[in-house]
Amino acid sequence: MPSISTKGYDMPASPIRKLTPFADQAKKEGKKIYHLNIGQPDIETPEVMLNALKNMDFKVWAYTASEGTASYRNKLSTYYNNLNYHIEPTDILVTTGGSEAIMIAMQACLNPGEEVIIPEPFYANYNGFACSADIVVKPIMSYIESGFALPSIAEFEKVITDKTKAIAICNPNNPTGYLYSREELEALRELCLKYDLYLFSDEAYREFCYDGREFISPMHMEGLEQHVVVFDTVSKRYSACGARIGCLITKNKELYQVALKFAQARLSPSLEGQIAAEAAVDTPDSYFEAVSKEYTARRDTLVNGLNKIEGAFSPNPGGAFYVVAKLPIDNADKFCQWMLEEFAYENETVMMAPATGFYSTPGAGNNEVRLAYVLNQQDLKKALICLEKGLEVYPGRTL
Repeated sequence: MPSISTKGYDMPASPIRKLTPFADQAKKEGKKIYHLNIGQPDIETPEVMLNALKNMDFKVWAYTASEGTASYRNKLSTYYNNLNYHIEPTDILVTTGGSEAIMIAMQACLNPGEEVIIPEPFYANYNGFACSADIVVKPIMSYIESGFALPSIAEFEKVITDKTKAIAICNPNNPTGYLYSREELEALRELCLKYDLYLFSDEAYREFCYDGREFISPMHMEGLEQHVVVFDTVSKRYSACGARIGCLITKNKELYQVALKFAQARLSPSLEGQIAAEAAVDTPDSYFEAVSKEYTARRDTLVNGLNKIEGAFSPNPGGAFYVVAKLPIDNADKFCQWMLEEFAYENETVMMAPATGFYSTPGAGNNEVRLAYVLNQQDLKKALICLEKGLEVYPGRTL
């Protein structure tokens, strides 16, 4: 039998999706599952976006330009320039979801064996993207006790080597919901200039900042024009995860031309996705105001509920729609699977993502889970009851 590639074996499974077979089996057994494992909001997609899909009118479902349609990039540039990014449509490369933007950037900016520093816990698929690009993730630990604040610049400098090529951040953060301050980003700016590094900025959750907190992008900082690469997506902003339209943004013209070659190799992003995404730029501010209010209420429900459970702790995140919580458990992977396979309260249970998959450091996050507050408040309250009841009888409880 032909052998499988080493890279194939090294590719990590998604901690967000790997428990799906157990969830499917639980559903077959008649259990109701509260899905807090994945960032799939139940918020309705904006009407203007759905109407664009319904009203599509073309005779040939054709390729688009590899960099994306001119009309979409023009429209999209107005969105970013309203945020003071000061970019041109020619700085935008449309991708198949934000995931492809990250993969293209890693391949375009780093040689095999070179390193990207990422504060952990981080979005689990960064590990998979790095594996695909044959590059090395150098994790730098942030801690739940400090709410997952950015590690000190001294900690970054400890892991910088002659192979270090980039620093990557997700702001607001997935999985922790941490929102970086201007001071933290200014410190990263100085670091990238000192060591001549790229700064990758994953901004999928830009619209989700709470308590009047300000979102700051590296695009707002002078001197980083040749260093910053922004990743973005319509998935979270418009609750349109199935659209699979994202983008890579850079003012570095040489990098853009190299990234475009990777985009040409995959031909083009989808026509219908770009039509819908272009229309979505006209989504009224009232939509985001209502969504932000709803997510704030959900966050408060989940965080307050978690911190009332004996032995549990959750920081209060400043953005996105996730929390990482510490639980009184021996093993997060085992616990999350047990909740699906062995436990039910009133024939209901909770699906969570074990936080171990969001760390690169072995053993880290072993008593932590990520929960997404993507369900309505009533369902979140029921999920919290299930979680508390499950913890009371879990055989690996540590309290």
